[in-house]
Amino acid sequence: MRNFDLLIEDMEAIYADTWGELTFIETVSFLDDPDASDLELLAIALDDEDSAQTNLVRLIIERAAAKSIRVLLIAESLSPILLHQMLRAGADDFVPYPLPENALKDAIERLRKAAQTVAGTQTIAAPSGRNGTIFAVQSLAGGAGATTFAVNLAWELMQAKGKSDLSVCILDLDFQSGTVSTYLDLPRTEKVYEMLSQTSTMDRDSFFSALQRFQEKLHVLTAPSDMLPLDLLSPDEIERVISIAGDSFDIVVIDMPRTIVHWTETVLSASEQYFAIMELDMRSAQNTLRLIRALKADGLSMDRFHFVLNRAPRFTDLGGRSRAKRMAESLGISFATFIPDGGAQVRDANDHGLPLGEFAAKNPAGKEIRKLAQSISEARNTAKIAAE
Repeated sequence: MRNFDLLIEDMEAIYADTWGELTFIETVSFLDDPDASDLELLAIALDDEDSAQTNLVRLIIERAAAKSIRVLLIAESLSPILLHQMLRAGADDFVPYPLPENALKDAIERLRKAAQTVAGTQTIAAPSGRNGTIFAVQSLAGGAGATTFAVNLAWELMQAKGKSDLSVCILDLDFQSGTVSTYLDLPRTEKVYEMLSQTSTMDRDSFFSALQRFQEKLHVLTAPSDMLPLDLLSPDEIERVISIAGDSFDIVVIDMPRTIVHWTETVLSASEQYFAIMELDMRSAQNTLRLIRALKADGLSMDRFHFVLNRAPRFTDLGGRSRAKRMAESLGISFATFIPDGGAQVRDANDHGLPLGEFAAKNPAGKEIRKLAQSISEARNTAKIAAE
């Protein structure tokens, strides 16, 4: 417990004299003792000096998990990659060090709550029944404009005229290079990683605590502040995040990483429409062909895919329109939406952290996305009336 004096004080305040301190080697031996199963919690304090003992710490976590002992990491200056490995090994939660006020107490309470839930002494809160509609957006080539499309679609959906205002949330699930925060001028906070690393105990309150609001209207889950592995979450964990988001908002727009990951199918299955953004060039065509082959190999349907041609030729550009038609025919797809080139205004709007509707309302790209959002809103209202 060297260099963790504040942790010692907090442990004494919570547990008085019913806790003890062990080295890593002593902990391995102790976990072989039958009495170890009586532990409520194993708190492991780590800093950058412990990087050389990663394998030993993983062994401790795995043995504790095998005995159903809750493991809490207290981490100081530990790399996100190493912290991710520890969580994957079976650690249940973590708090940063130096400890924020009441952070240790709150973490212990969360773990106790999770243990009660698993034991069946507590039921999970019933969903609100909002049953939000999920739209996912993925780029099929670098720089094709998927995040710009996602941000502006989310904003225009929230602004769409209808019989009732829509609550909208955008989730940036590109854990490595997501830029939704940049395009909406929002800071990246540690709360996002804290929430994502605690999906087993995540509820609506913890989900909302990680969200930010753009202009007090659009709710946003930014990418984490640090570059993290795309396998940070499992498909089940991604499904839980989407489920809580859909239960909390009328519409959820998900900005996906450009790479196909092991939870892409999870998002695809949850989505009403999966927007695939591409351009009129060879790289987009080749990547689209690879995507189609990958989906067919896994037996996945293309029915939910909505191919969007960004920086599309205008109606007066007959040659460009002809090339787009030939491209679609050669790939065996059809373009559902054509977004014209918005020019330098698109770049400037992103740099200023504003949607096109706020920065340049008459921009042709923004106007086309607005039309798409309005048609989605109208279709949603029609379906709602029919259901009633």
